[in-house]
Amino acid sequence: MSDAVPDYKNLAQQIKAWGQELGFSEVGITDIDLSKHETQLQRWLDAGYHGNMDYMAAHGMKRARPAELVPGTQRVISVKMNYLPPDAGFAKTLKNSEKAYISRYALGRDYHKLMRNRLKKLGQKIELEIGEYGFRPFVDSAPVLERQLAEKAGLGWRGKHSLLINKEAGSWFFLGELFVDLPLPIDAENTFEGCGKCVACITLCPTGAIVEPYVVDARKCISYLTIELQGPIPEQYRTLLGNRIYGCDDCQLVCPWNRYGQLTDENDFHPRTQLKDKDLLELFAWDEATFLKNTEGSPIRRIGHERWLRNLAVGLGNAEFSPSIIHALEDKSLACSELVLEHINWALQQQRNKQGTILRKTARLIRIVEKGLPRDA
Repeated sequence: MSDAVPDYKNLAQQIKAWGQELGFSEVGITDIDLSKHETQLQRWLDAGYHGNMDYMAAHGMKRARPAELVPGTQRVISVKMNYLPPDAGFAKTLKNSEKAYISRYALGRDYHKLMRNRLKKLGQKIELEIGEYGFRPFVDSAPVLERQLAEKAGLGWRGKHSLLINKEAGSWFFLGELFVDLPLPIDAENTFEGCGKCVACITLCPTGAIVEPYVVDARKCISYLTIELQGPIPEQYRTLLGNRIYGCDDCQLVCPWNRYGQLTDENDFHPRTQLKDKDLLELFAWDEATFLKNTEGSPIRRIGHERWLRNLAVGLGNAEFSPSIIHALEDKSLACSELVLEHINWALQQQRNKQGTILRKTARLIRIVEKGLPRDA
């Protein structure tokens, strides 16, 4: 850093302007005191709500202590970037059991790299202005309490589903952070609490994962089950997944504040044609090479082909009965991993149960019709 002391108030204003030029919809600055959140974080960990995300417990309270993560950190620049694409088609896909529902944030380019690169550029712009200093960008890449930091930076409040909500933009946005060793002036912490008595997200969560306001048991969350979970999806949750094969948006879909959701300005977040509104059977037919090709640059790629097939098998089991589905499941069962086979066998049983129900109903209708026919018919 140069010997001259920067005008930090002016610098903070410049940072916000540069942030918007880089595509961030809002930028806030906060200090690093998150001590009031440590008790809740420990309680969440002690309850085992992090599931098999062992890294959550491994880092302990470092998540609430930015200066332990990056020594010298004095402020956090918190940013948000809208990702809601035009024509998101939520209900249309969710209501069609033959279609694969992918969380809308994952239909476009992986936001991690895009936002991290933008944050790095923001850090470099500051460096060009004041000289060398310490900074480090984060986008879901380290133990950071990003929502609590964003709330302190004035970007919104944490809803009962634990996601950040902004009264002008709902919750369809990503968060990122730039840790800096600069004594920048901080923004006023958000004090607006817009959830009130509303419990729509809690009531309508398909698996009951929001166990109390602001507390999510990841072990029940569809996003966790389809993305983070390495092994088998617990059987009690499989039918509840429906056709959701990567993530879940339900708690956001029912949130009244998302009527104010802002469409993204980033073309990279627009849905890729090979992923949006696709039949479960079409995606299930992808071999590993096709999966890797079609998910290049996508966050979906990180779950790998095996878990992709696992999730799709569950979706196919939940779909309406179809001989084509049974054929595809049986065909895939001849050459797949034990993990995938377990879910294929479950899906086959689901499909055969539906087939049996249809046959019984058909037989019953035939008997009813026959009883109503004249004897000489």
